Amino acid sequence: MSRDPVEKVVALIAQRVLDGGAKVLVVSKDPEQRNTISRELWSAGPESFLANGEIADSEADRQPVLLSATCDAANGASHVIFADGEYREPEGFERAFLLFDDATVQSARMTWKSLDGGHGLERSFFRQDGGKWVKVA
Repeated sequence: MSRDPVEKVVALIAQRVLDGGAKVLVVSKDPEQRNTISRELWSAGPESFLANGEIADSEADRQPVLLSATCDAANGASHVIFADGEYREPEGFERAFLLFDDATVQSARMTWKSLDGGHGLERSFFRQDGGKWVKVA
């Protein structure tokens, strides 16, 4: 994350996932970060707000965007976003997004290296450049 805050990037990714007909799980161990992300998702705009809820909610399984401290995809999500910069094993997901900033860049580099040669795994690295996302690796 070099330009936009995490909650804006999560909203962007979540919108694309939902447009593709899938659900998404957003993982962060920080409850305040999850609250900030939730507010951003709800306030995206009248035509584009993204319904979401917490794993502890009674209808978590119905949420298109589910927020949680763990990788429990009670909503059947096929995509997971690690919003807090901490990588977890994304078993059962089609796609995982690890968002990181200057504070978590070293950990992200170690994760990148550890995933090299992973069976059935395709790694990609995108960077914000002038307001656009550019694939750099």
